[in-house]
Amino acid sequence: MSVISCPMGGSDGRSRSSSACPAGRMGPRGCAFAAYQMTAPSSYTPYGTPQDAQSESYLRARERKTINELLLPEAPAKEITKGLKNADGLNPMDTDVLAMALGAPARRVLQRAMELGPLTGWKDGYLSSEHGFCPPDPSAAPVALSMSAGRVWSDLCERMPGIVARGKVRESILALPLVYGTPDVIPDQALWAATVCLGILASIYRYEEANDGSEGISVTAPAGAFRNLTGDADDEEEETKGIPRNVAIPLRQICTRMGRVLPHLTQFDVSIYNYKIRDHTSIHPYLPRCENMDLRWPVFNDRGEAMFLLCMAESHGCFIPGVEIIARCQEFVMLKDEEGLLQELVKLKEVVDQLPHVFHKISVNPNSGENFANPVEWGQRYAKFSAPLSRRVPALSGLALPLFLLMDAFMGRTKYDSFLGLEALHLRAWLPMNIRAFIAAVEYNYKVPEFVQASNNARLKGVLEGLVESYMGERGWMGTHRYKVYGFLEVVAKTGRTETNGNAGAGDDIGRPWEMVHKSLSESMKERLDPFRGAITQQPHEMRGSFEECRFKAPIINRQFIDSDPSRSTGMVTFDLHNTGITYKPGDRLAVMPLNTWNEVAKVAAALGLDEMLDQRVPTDLAPEWTRFAKHLASVSRTSKIPDLTVRDVLRRGHLAPLTKDLVMAFHTILRASSKTTLELLACEEWPVPGTVGDLLQCAVSQVTPAIWDQAFDLKDLSWLPKLIPIEVPRTYSISNYSSGLLPDTIDLTVSRSDYHISPVLQVPGQSTLRHGVSSGYLNFDLSESHCTEDEEPLLVGVSRPLNFQLPVSVTVPIAMFAGGSGIAPFRGFWQSRTQSGYGRNILFLGTQSRDKLLYEDELRNYVRHDMLEVHTAFSRDRNGLIYDPVTKDLVEKEMEPRYIDTTIIEQGQTVCNLVISKSQGGLGGYIYICGSISVYETIISGIRQAIYNNWTSTKESAENLLAVAFAERRFMLDIFMSPKPISYNSPVITLAQLAQHTGHKEKSRMWLGVHGGVYDVTDFLPMHPGGSLIVRASAGLDATKTFDELAHTSNPEVSSLLSKYFIGHLATKPNFHSTELSELYDTWEIYLRTCVESLTTLHLEVDHIMKDSKVWFQNGLFNMGGVRKFYQFQSRLMQNGFSTIFGTKMQELHLKLSYSLASLKHGSSNSRFPDIIGIVTRAQSSPASAQASNEIAQIGQFVCNSQGAQFQENGILRYSQAVTQLDVEFLEEILGEVCTGMECFEAIRRVDDGRSKQQGILKTSAYLLTILERIAQRLEIFYSNLATHTIYAPSIEANPARTRWNTLRRKIFDGSFFVLANESTFNASSSQYEDSPYRARRHEQQDVDFDAVINQVRAALSDSSESPMPVFIHNDTANSSDQERRGLAAEHLSRAQPNLKSPSSFEAHEQRSALNRMSRFMDKNTKGINRLSQMPGLQGVSYEAILNAYGGGKNAPLPPVPKLPTAFQNATESKPSPLPKDNLLHRRQHSPTSNSLINQLGRQQTSPPLSSQRRDFSPAAFRRVQTSVDETKRSIHSSRGSIESDLSTSRPRRPTLLSSESAGSIPVGLRVRGQVGSTNDGLKVMMAGMGGSRSEGGGARSEAGGSRRRGVSDADRGRAMGMRPLTVLTSRVRMGGN
Repeated sequence: MSVISCPMGGSDGRSRSSSACPAGRMGPRGCAFAAYQMTAPSSYTPYGTPQDAQSESYLRARERKTINELLLPEAPAKEITKGLKNADGLNPMDTDVLAMALGAPARRVLQRAMELGPLTGWKDGYLSSEHGFCPPDPSAAPVALSMSAGRVWSDLCERMPGIVARGKVRESILALPLVYGTPDVIPDQALWAATVCLGILASIYRYEEANDGSEGISVTAPAGAFRNLTGDADDEEEETKGIPRNVAIPLRQICTRMGRVLPHLTQFDVSIYNYKIRDHTSIHPYLPRCENMDLRWPVFNDRGEAMFLLCMAESHGCFIPGVEIIARCQEFVMLKDEEGLLQELVKLKEVVDQLPHVFHKISVNPNSGENFANPVEWGQRYAKFSAPLSRRVPALSGLALPLFLLMDAFMGRTKYDSFLGLEALHLRAWLPMNIRAFIAAVEYNYKVPEFVQASNNARLKGVLEGLVESYMGERGWMGTHRYKVYGFLEVVAKTGRTETNGNAGAGDDIGRPWEMVHKSLSESMKERLDPFRGAITQQPHEMRGSFEECRFKAPIINRQFIDSDPSRSTGMVTFDLHNTGITYKPGDRLAVMPLNTWNEVAKVAAALGLDEMLDQRVPTDLAPEWTRFAKHLASVSRTSKIPDLTVRDVLRRGHLAPLTKDLVMAFHTILRASSKTTLELLACEEWPVPGTVGDLLQCAVSQVTPAIWDQAFDLKDLSWLPKLIPIEVPRTYSISNYSSGLLPDTIDLTVSRSDYHISPVLQVPGQSTLRHGVSSGYLNFDLSESHCTEDEEPLLVGVSRPLNFQLPVSVTVPIAMFAGGSGIAPFRGFWQSRTQSGYGRNILFLGTQSRDKLLYEDELRNYVRHDMLEVHTAFSRDRNGLIYDPVTKDLVEKEMEPRYIDTTIIEQGQTVCNLVISKSQGGLGGYIYICGSISVYETIISGIRQAIYNNWTSTKESAENLLAVAFAERRFMLDIFMSPKPISYNSPVITLAQLAQHTGHKEKSRMWLGVHGGVYDVTDFLPMHPGGSLIVRASAGLDATKTFDELAHTSNPEVSSLLSKYFIGHLATKPNFHSTELSELYDTWEIYLRTCVESLTTLHLEVDHIMKDSKVWFQNGLFNMGGVRKFYQFQSRLMQNGFSTIFGTKMQELHLKLSYSLASLKHGSSNSRFPDIIGIVTRAQSSPASAQASNEIAQIGQFVCNSQGAQFQENGILRYSQAVTQLDVEFLEEILGEVCTGMECFEAIRRVDDGRSKQQGILKTSAYLLTILERIAQRLEIFYSNLATHTIYAPSIEANPARTRWNTLRRKIFDGSFFVLANESTFNASSSQYEDSPYRARRHEQQDVDFDAVINQVRAALSDSSESPMPVFIHNDTANSSDQERRGLAAEHLSRAQPNLKSPSSFEAHEQRSALNRMSRFMDKNTKGINRLSQMPGLQGVSYEAILNAYGGGKNAPLPPVPKLPTAFQNATESKPSPLPKDNLLHRRQHSPTSNSLINQLGRQQTSPPLSSQRRDFSPAAFRRVQTSVDETKRSIHSSRGSIESDLSTSRPRRPTLLSSESAGSIPVGLRVRGQVGSTNDGLKVMMAGMGGSRSEGGGARSEAGGSRRRGVSDADRGRAMGMRPLTVLTSRVRMGGN
């Protein structure tokens, strides 16, 4: 028996004598309770009994029972045994017998883990009843490590943020002593800490290697200081390749002891086991909370890293009770105890309900203080660091966290077919053994969902349904996570991250990664829902805001009035929740699927002749939405039979009001335009039109002939009915009560009835024009109207939880509630909860129109008199006021002037200020809640701002700052709503160009969004947006309809209502051109415009982060190399790849289409000449100005890992980065302006396009847009020229100019460049000394290679050229005209730009081919001498020409045909008494003689056919699609790093330098040339002297390609002769002709 605590006294069994047992039940081996001997140290026994002094009777009774008594307490009932032929099933199963003998499997796993864990350092994984998946003491393992020799690892990790900031990571790691991870050195108690530390060191070393300042623009070879120091060996594993042996060896040893088959770092290592507690006494509601934790070993120490990891840790801290609860659930299933299982499932739901709130602490709102996780910073730093050590080991993904894998198993997930599903199985195999065993025990034994489904317990099924929604529902954890990731990852992907953790190494540039991740998460969510919902055909976001959210049925049992208003417009509606299993908390909302009143149904039924057909079945084959609803009803009713929908169902649950344009158009179409009413409605300016379908039909039935009416609405085939009337959407209401019971019995709603008057078009003389809201008019109907409530059926309801409107965790924190009118609804539950369970101060500020409309007055007075609530009121239209008297604790009548709520707030200004101000600033740090319309919110905020200004600050700016702090601390909670306002169709029409110019990236500029054909100015809404402005800015200036749909905003009536306030106009639709060519040009230019807008907005996000956050550049008063690295990577990526989105493939496509359009219209005239736009771009990118700018960026890159050198250039780097980023933004603003100008020309063409001047329109548009493109290309030249005027070298502005100058000189002396520039190269023919040669830098001498290596490199290049398709240059030998020669050169530029920067351009491919040809001839000519000197086997009979001939190449070899460009477009029941009111005034259907004839089935409205997807074929003589595939050599070349080195001489690939063959393409395949670009005249002389011959040959090759177009040497050639090359190369794919 294990040594465990006593079940009676709770003390350790080793320290208790037999006489100390309270029950006297001690034996020679310890506790004598048989039942207790199966348990481990737990708060519970295996059978669910608490281990306290009251458990003795249960333990004594339990141990006296046999297995028979437990499993077969009584004989089977006669109803079961009667007629039973085979009685084997009456006996218990073997698994049940075994479980009764041993206990539940999950419990047994817990026992073993808790018994062995403390003795073994928990190497099998942390798992216990008391602490869940969290370590019992987060400091135990780190303390044990600090007491061993491994403290050198933890010490370094503790200093890591500062080391990263200084750029000294690799030096510090290499300086570590080799400490072995064997048991004699590192004790078991320190294993987890050692695993985390060594994993961090290995990962940060990999990160530094990949981000050392040479990964971007580089003009010199990497320093190489850390090469060959890592001790790579043949037996090195992929995971530790390139990692220093002083880390790799102990990492392998520690991981082996931890049971890890390969060394790796996991997500739970760096999160669950990498935190420390701030205050160990702050245990409510649980200890490990984000605000009570810090990362023990942060890497970068930024808030993005901290919030992600700490929220993962808090998720498991929040889930601590979940492990024990799940074990107990299995035990209750084993015991078939439904009531016990019900209680545990309710507890588990309460735990899971907290998970979305924990995750939501990761805020993308810049005003959220410590919770702010900047997506830009996270994506460029921690996301890169967290890449796994290899593809074989698990990724650092949240999917690997034990909590979610356990919940999947507990909820009975069976499908793992999606990408994330397969990844989950993969990650689960890498979990610690204890956790794997616990998950397996839960998954394969006594499955809770199966037991619940097999039971007849409605409450149990309801609680399980609530748990399903809470964990995997749209408004639960899964939905919250998916929507949070969407916006966050969009910013991350647009600002430069290239890979995801879940798919390490796979580029995100294939598509829009945030959309792909959103889809993957949706598929994974559907797999989880499959056991409960079956096959789901629609996407999860399409279910939000629909009937799918209402998973329960609840009847209304009471309606009562809660004010003194004679109109009784506001009332309380009570639902019965018995046997539903619904649970809720204060602040939650109830989604209600409304029913149309019988009055409205009667009008529709009378007009359509359906009065006596309410129970007639309606076919829904042509209405898939209604078919889904029928399946939903079956699911809610928990029956497998899908019910038939009737006329009653469609009319009561269908959308009858208000009248949308689509709805009116449907009736107009089916009535064949014969109704005057529908015609007048369609002419309305504002939509939706106030009115109902009943009003419409009552008018139309008297206007349409009976023949047409009968043909439109055939009573023998009702399939038209569900097609005409769509299903209604649910409405949400704040829950207005609180229940402390396990399962609440009722739920209260505060419903204010909305009233409106119908459109004059629908008004009938003598009849009332007043109508009520669909949902509010049903829930809180008007007593003056007749209603049938006897036949009232249960409503479909569902509970949703807003993430930003919950009570504070602490019950002692003061709160202030601000409400306007019915906005008091959620606060009733607040004060009921707070007065029952807390002692904190509760203050209510309430504004209404009059005293009669004061809600819940009696209840409020009762709480005020008992000193539980303070109430301050404001009546805007009543002089009879109420004043709170703090002395008498009562509300006192007082006559006063009418006032708004802001006046009351200002009067109580001191109290309000104390609540708003943070504790750190001397205030009370209270929580502020605001509920009401937008106008109420604005009034309240204005009052709070004025109160702070009057009582606390001297300026309004300071008041704004104090408010911002409260928002940042998440102490401001908003529940804002408004009724949607009609949108006028006479509003201004806003073009795409006008929309694109309002991105809001500048201060005090406006931000516009396009959504579903409307344009919205959301500038004023940004402070209220939960995500702040950062996420919205990613879609600013764009048509964001797709994003709006995928985030489920379209189906969210709250969002739609709020958005209607900011409507400013209609988004211009695509012009209906009479020309297919113009239509295609419009589409292409629109895509180009969108690219420019996204480039500008996302670039500004990065610029803001780099230049406006002081923490980026300085850390603890010292210059931060993290800022240098960020700016270097940002500018390198921008110049190497960022501008290619504008000047690359899309520009080439536009150039091609525009040129082709002009050439076609001119009938191929030989005089046709077009701007060489791509040539302008290429020359700009290879200009001296571009090279000079690149040299400056490369100089900054050299400081990334050299803080000592950077300290002398601090001011220069800061000034340079500020100037350059400003140029970047201004440049893209200018480009966007040009593109918008081009977009406007299509609008001009549309106004004059009458179909008769089609060719003229195309000609004008194409010529104008070509001019715009040329201006854009010329702006690139200007940009590089402006960029070249800035430099980081400015000693005069540094703190110590003299030391700065000396540091620069010392650096040049050290690397040898000073002597190269100071000593001219001279040739002395009379000297006989070989050593008399020009000065060489020492590091170049150390990189020399022997002749064998040179020949090996040449042969490898020639061999690779024969194994892979070699570049073939397209010659133009037909004519000498300058136009044809120019077009021959343009053929190279027309190829698509490759996303890989290593791919060569067509010009570089030609240069490479020429060099290989010359080398081949040289090898043939000097075969004997080479064989003699190299002592290597000869390469006989192999020449470059032979290679080309062998592979079917050659000068005149036919080239493959040009593939077509991608197209622009792809893409009968028992009758019941009628409940309808008898109204003889209703217009009823008149049947014609032909009313029984069948009408033709309604045809679906056909959409316009797609524009022609065929494009003209281009002549192969004019355009060639060429392809190059240059593979890196695989041969091992044993040489030190030289000016020419093998690719295999480095342990990882590097980004190309300006002179590397990977970019230049002019060096043999497989080799890299490292060089240095000089900027002085002396340096240029040296380089030019060494390149004279190659310059001549280069010129010759250029002449061969370009003919006589340009004599002499071009700008690009001069740039290359100086060692300069284009930064962003417009590459061509070259393929050798032949087979």
